[in-house]
Amino acid sequence: MKQHIYKSTVAWTGNRGTGTSEYKAYDRDHVISTDGKPEILCSSDPSFRGDVSRYSPEDLLVSSLSSCHMLWYLHLCAVNGVIVLAYVDHASGIMIEHKDGSGEFTEVTLYPVVKVKDVSMKEKANQLHQDAHKMCFIARSVNFPVKHNPVVTI
Repeated sequence: MKQHIYKSTVAWTGNRGTGTSEYKAYDRDHVISTDGKPEILCSSDPSFRGDVSRYSPEDLLVSSLSSCHMLWYLHLCAVNGVIVLAYVDHASGIMIEHKDGSGEFTEVTLYPVVKVKDVSMKEKANQLHQDAHKMCFIARSVNFPVKHNPVVTI
């Protein structure tokens, strides 16, 4: 079994001068960085006093699931003779918030729209979404259902 290690730095940039002296006294802004890659500007969700122009952890979780599925799907298509010409996914996640402020995702649904080269590839292209779901590292790591409703076009 191979082991892969991923490192990330998260640095809070939201100190307005008094730190966390009060709940409304600081911004939720932060930067995610990894050596050799562009920084990702983040904040909390706007519902939790975050900056709407920055990615939230929730955005990144849904995006990670979508991205992982897509990458496995493209790989499986390539090794199974399905030629994908275009792929776009408008993924959506549902998170519930409890009275005490905690919460969790209850599901994420992927809506990939895939364009394949030939009508003869359509059936296999649809089937490979199930295999991609089984292989996705991120989907295998979460404790809620990750659904997918693919559409394949020619």
